[in-house]
Amino acid sequence: MIDDSPYQGYLYAYPHKTSYRPFQPRPALADVWRDEPSDALFLYVHVPFCEMRCGFCNLFTRANAPAEQVSAYLRQLRHQAVAVSRALGDATYAMAAFGGGTPTHLESGELAELFDICTGVLGARLPGVPLTVETSPATATPDRLEVLTAHGVTRVSIGVQSFLDSEAHAAGRPQRRSEVDRALGAIRDARVPVLNLDLIYGIDGQTPESWQLSLDTALGWRPEEIFLYPLYVRPLTGLGRRAVSRDDWDAQRLALYRQGREALLAAGYRQESMRQFRLATLPVDGPDYSCQDDGMVGLGCGARSYTRELHYSFDYAVSVGQVRAVLDDYLARPADDFRYAEVGFALDQTEQRRRWLIKSLLRAEGLDEYAYRRRFGTAPAADFPQLEQLVEAGWAEPGGLRLTPAGLERSDAIGPWLTSTEVRSAMAGYQIR
Repeated sequence: MIDDSPYQGYLYAYPHKTSYRPFQPRPALADVWRDEPSDALFLYVHVPFCEMRCGFCNLFTRANAPAEQVSAYLRQLRHQAVAVSRALGDATYAMAAFGGGTPTHLESGELAELFDICTGVLGARLPGVPLTVETSPATATPDRLEVLTAHGVTRVSIGVQSFLDSEAHAAGRPQRRSEVDRALGAIRDARVPVLNLDLIYGIDGQTPESWQLSLDTALGWRPEEIFLYPLYVRPLTGLGRRAVSRDDWDAQRLALYRQGREALLAAGYRQESMRQFRLATLPVDGPDYSCQDDGMVGLGCGARSYTRELHYSFDYAVSVGQVRAVLDDYLARPADDFRYAEVGFALDQTEQRRRWLIKSLLRAEGLDEYAYRRRFGTAPAADFPQLEQLVEAGWAEPGGLRLTPAGLERSDAIGPWLTSTEVRSAMAGYQIR
């Protein structure tokens, strides 16, 4: 399996939501969080609305939702925040992010209400912590950005994907270059401390020359961060319904990735993971947060929450019809329902070790053996002897706790390879809707 395609799956979370199952009975959030450290949490707020759905997107989002549904969602989000706040008690948030979907699909007044829910109901100290908000070329408008900066947003992430209109359209994203330039100019004018820009490689018709044009144009804006994403064609997405298989796609994506990596390293960026590149001169901002050791509190019907032992969310869906059904269910729930965890996955000690390993190993700095031993009382090499296979293949340094450049570029194969049999079986048994 590890010697197969280098592009098998992006493990942005472990375990994946497709391994989640309904809880019976549903645990009360007060019990879930009772013995958890709550002094350095991550707050994630999910806004499941976009002005369009990109052809590659398998996120939980609805395009062109009616205004009354957006308003209803914000009201329900406030009800959920009340229930979560009561369950957690005095919690402190070290980081926060608004994702989706596209949070800036909300009008400026609605964005202000979203911040009020986080500060007034949850008691999150915003501004005061690193705070990311996702945006899009069509919605990064001056009035919205003014709300973001007024509330202390420190990082804005925009999905450009390509600076060529033809490539954007091939990826199922009907944007215009002029719109992208306007949005980037507005973000720079707003003086947000960190601009993150996403690009995609492997788009149909993309060449090394056109990829270089997008890289050079992105670098011209000197964003503090750049993410390079390989294109994936997933079931039930726009591209998934019309994609044509290409025998050379893996080789093309790998070559374009290497081209992008070398261009960014030469331009003064430091590689943080297979996807993330950050200006080497950029200072570390804010308090430490460790996703391996600290919890996450999610608000919204597409948000995931986790403690050390329990990950939970609402139902998962990809297709337009099923996303709308889950969203309708969320909006119809009585406020008391938000006192409970709906669906999720309980992590035993073995899965907790595995999650720590995966979330550490797929970062450029690798796994901190001292922190691992302090948490679990065992050595990672003893718990995961298969790491030696990565060393033998040249994909990890001696000891297996830090990937080599050749290993980092195979992160999307190494992550699935390290996934447990139990999680893999649960994911295989999930009927994606």
